[in-house]
Amino acid sequence: MSTRRFTDDLPDFEPAPIERDDNSSPLAARSPQGAGKQRGAGSGAHLPRTLTQVLNEANDKVVRGDLVDYVPMPTGFDPLDGFIGGGLRKTELVLLGGAQGIGKTIATLQIARNIAMRPDQYVFYLSYEHTETHLMHRLLCLESVNPPEIDINRGIKLRDLYQIIVAQRAKEFMGKENGLDSLQGILRENPKTSPALARMARYADRMILVKASPAVTTLRAIKEMTARLCDATGSNVALFVDYLQKVAVHPERPRDENDKVTMIVEGLKDIAMTLDVPVWSIVAADREGLKSKRIHLFHLRGSSALDYESDIAIIMNNKYQIMSKDHINFNPYTAKQFRDYVVWTIEKNRAGRAMQDMEFQLHGQHFAFDPRGQKVQQQLIDDKVIES
Repeated sequence: MSTRRFTDDLPDFEPAPIERDDNSSPLAARSPQGAGKQRGAGSGAHLPRTLTQVLNEANDKVVRGDLVDYVPMPTGFDPLDGFIGGGLRKTELVLLGGAQGIGKTIATLQIARNIAMRPDQYVFYLSYEHTETHLMHRLLCLESVNPPEIDINRGIKLRDLYQIIVAQRAKEFMGKENGLDSLQGILRENPKTSPALARMARYADRMILVKASPAVTTLRAIKEMTARLCDATGSNVALFVDYLQKVAVHPERPRDENDKVTMIVEGLKDIAMTLDVPVWSIVAADREGLKSKRIHLFHLRGSSALDYESDIAIIMNNKYQIMSKDHINFNPYTAKQFRDYVVWTIEKNRAGRAMQDMEFQLHGQHFAFDPRGQKVQQQLIDDKVIES
């Protein structure tokens, strides 16, 4: 079966010029003619309808076999999927917060990869922090350990990947090798990178990456690009934003950062609702949160709109740092094994139970979590105990 590209369904579409920054990274494509007709508006999503009309429309979709509104997109992380009703759902906004370096981007890119591996499911990943090439390198390292199997013995690190590429090209220049002058050729022929490249190829056509700019990539640009992808893929798109506070909001002029964050989170929720897609966004913690022993939802940088607008909010903390040292069963020697574990706490869950703690082991050098987690058994600070 041939792989469908998101441009294949747009025979009459003339690609608009792409604005680029000094590094020539794509930032924000201008919308096609008539892009102001957002998905949802054309279907009457903003027009008054009787309950009978709503029921008939939903009935027609079920008769056609269109069940996407009822089937979640699994993140591939267990027990997270179980706690949030099976995975990500259309129209929902999910926020992921935590301290710097805790693994927010690693988790987000891995979940995006897991969703993109589903046939006919596309992922739109906007990064204000990393270039598309760097994200590709991270994915190659992740694929080298092959989640969920997590074979660390065969894993490659970013440094290993760079050395393989540079060493092979050096051989070419010295005339010692022939036929491996391309990046794909090098990766395909090297026994350490070949399996990772093959795994990445399974979803490479369904993962769309953008190096976003806090000066150019506005909420409007994000919505227009996502709308175009929705039109090309039948709304089978999941949007990922890394990270929320860097989204540009001009020409609006927010009074302060709280006002800016309110605009952004309300805009992302609007994208989820009007375009009928799930939106996952990373959120940075504020200074007080970074100083605290354990970060919570109220420590995220910005306004209370983060709590109000989100459907699901997940906060990440290092397990060793938040284990209760006063617990009778606490053993400092045993506790050191948890330095590589990250506690994911569902602090808000509009459609299910909140304040659920689960843990996942982080393999930071390979940019991967072991998605086979479990509920936290130990007592954590804040006097929160999760029973097994």
